[in-house]
Amino acid sequence: MSEFGVNLLIQAGWLPLVFALVMALSILAYVILDGYDLGVGMLLRKADDINQKNTMISSISPFWDANETWLVLGIGILLVAFPLAHGVILGALYLPVALMLVALTLRGVAFDFRVKAKAHHQPLWDHVFYAGSLLASWSQGFMLGQFITGFREELSSYLFSALIGFCLIAGYRLLGAGWLIMKTEGPLQYKAVKWAKGSLWLTAAGVLAISAATPWVSSRIFDKWFSFPNVLMLLPIPAMTLVLFGVIARSLARLPVRFAQNNQYGASVPFACTVGIFLLSFYGLAYSIFPWLVIDRMTIWQAASAPESLLFIFYGVVVVFPVIIGYTVYAYRVFWGKATTLSY
Repeated sequence: MSEFGVNLLIQAGWLPLVFALVMALSILAYVILDGYDLGVGMLLRKADDINQKNTMISSISPFWDANETWLVLGIGILLVAFPLAHGVILGALYLPVALMLVALTLRGVAFDFRVKAKAHHQPLWDHVFYAGSLLASWSQGFMLGQFITGFREELSSYLFSALIGFCLIAGYRLLGAGWLIMKTEGPLQYKAVKWAKGSLWLTAAGVLAISAATPWVSSRIFDKWFSFPNVLMLLPIPAMTLVLFGVIARSLARLPVRFAQNNQYGASVPFACTVGIFLLSFYGLAYSIFPWLVIDRMTIWQAASAPESLLFIFYGVVVVFPVIIGYTVYAYRVFWGKATTLSY
């Protein structure tokens, strides 16, 4: 990059935008990739026998640990590129962040210990893995609710955040069930369809709750949503989201018939449509709050580090970000296909 280009980049304030984009993509990748394996963890206790549980664990074992890399990257960028916002956000979310870290630690310990445990101890570690998945999912939903409400220290804000925590649990379960529909066969696949049906409408309720609450948090967001012509440009988002929910419901009704005929056509539809719903929801939220990192309190430019620091970090991100994308794509390509019973 030429000296003129560097100066232009700094003066135009593009670096905070670049880091905000990379951070947003990292969090989005984490929500989708780790979301489905958290969902599988929460569905683990519903399996009938140890073979089904082993198959469920086998379906996520090549991916689950690497999926959390995206969370580390997103939080790391928040720390080094937006230190002022990092202090405000993690200060306000100290307790749910601590709960999430404890839960993720429990998941990691349970995942490894269930391998070495004797048969009569293995159910204990399955329960720990389930509890860690549940607590991590709820904590993330609670943090999302707090972020949307601007970290207000009010009872209504806490109640709303707790509700979003339960709705995100349903969303992750829907992702996890969709993953199992793709990755498994036989009785477990039928069960995954049933689990997806049970999570579908609570997930829809969560999307609706977030959509209803977001414009009322800030007058700026309200004007951004309902002023003309913005309202016309935003209409496709809820319309497409509603269509995707309909496609999932229709697919879940048809898949058992196809599976009975040994036909796997459409097995990936529920998972793909759920990912689409998460993408649309994330886009709508990002559009609503931009350029705020803390709603109505701090923009990405106000929270950003010095331009020279951002430029130094930028060169590292240029190297690291494609590497993470590359090994993630490679891992999923190598381990794609139906999961089999876990063996060691």
